[in-house]
Amino acid sequence: EVQLVESGGGLVHTGGSLRLSCAASGFTFDDYVIGWFRQAPGKEREPVSCIVSNTGRTYYRESVRGRFTISSDNAKNTVYLQMNNLKPEDTAVYYCASAESRHLTTTGWDLTLLHHSAYRGQGTQVTVSS
Repeated sequence: EVQLVESGGGLVHTGGSLRLSCAASGFTFDDYVIGWFRQAPGKEREPVSCIVSNTGRTYYRESVRGRFTISSDNAKNTVYLQMNNLKPEDTAVYYCASAESRHLTTTGWDLTLLHHSAYRGQGTQVTVSS
């Protein structure tokens, strides 16, 4: 059974940090893009960041660039999202997702993550208080 299980969410004050983890089972990261998208109440899903497993190339949405860092431990089949200097607008449910990296040849990383994900987790809540 394929599973993506997120952990690490919580409540922090503005400027605080959290580290999200996404542990995958039932498949390996080879030839996959793994990343995060988020959804706040009443808002559309937003791609946040992703990493290409084979190359280590990373992508970020502009609003988190310089504050968030994505990394992967392929031996553990786990992807991490280190989130620093958190802001209230980062409040959302964060979902881990994976998609075949071949989609990047025709689609941007953001749409690949949102529309071509083969697997998704259940989400973890991140709340940043002002």
